[in-house]
Amino acid sequence: MLSVHLICVGKLKEKFYLEAAAEYQKRLSAYCKLTLVELPEEKLPQNPTQGQIDQALSKEAQAIRAKLPPSASVIAMCVEGKERSSEDFAKLLSTWEHSPAKHLVFVIGGSYGLDPAIKGEAWLKLSMSPMTFPHHLARVMLLEQLYRAFKINEGSSYHK
Repeated sequence: MLSVHLICVGKLKEKFYLEAAAEYQKRLSAYCKLTLVELPEEKLPQNPTQGQIDQALSKEAQAIRAKLPPSASVIAMCVEGKERSSEDFAKLLSTWEHSPAKHLVFVIGGSYGLDPAIKGEAWLKLSMSPMTFPHHLARVMLLEQLYRAFKINEGSSYHK
């Protein structure tokens, strides 16, 4: 069974995000071993300078690296990443299931995104859309797309 990790900067607080994420985590349990790690978002002042943002992203990157399992293929979720259709994502997931990598790790940054170093170290940069979404919603969307990809690969009617 594929080992999938989600490393997310920021804690889900809103009930509707928590319920949606829990539902997809439950559904995914039949298809993969899912590990979800929430890391605290660095505190910044109301109007941070770029230097303060960069420093916070660097600290978050250190925390992310500390949670990466060995032999991981890291996918950075970022707006400048490559967009893929659900079908293409399902094909990628199928490829990963048969690769020597032991762990597939998706990384979602906080409200200021991910440190450029994390993006540079990633095996793949993936974007859901050129639109901007709250990072909490991005987590739910990624969980749903993972579930959809497994359903596509099994030939289910979930994906119409």
